[in-house]
Amino acid sequence: MIPNDPMILLSYINTKLRDEYPSLDLLCDDLQLDREQLEQKLSAIDYTYDPKLNKFI
Repeated sequence: MIPNDPMILLSYINTKLRDEYPSLDLLCDDLQLDREQLEQKLSAIDYTYDPKLNKFI
């Protein structure tokens, strides 16, 4: 289960991307997350995924 609070979710996802996953697609596949929903939730707090940096900024 992933955090529901957007700020905690941001930290959780960026940590996973930094430490375990080379891309958001692989993270979503492995954790069975809907990428679009995840990106929408984080865009609500003004964060977008940067594939070059492999993190939400």
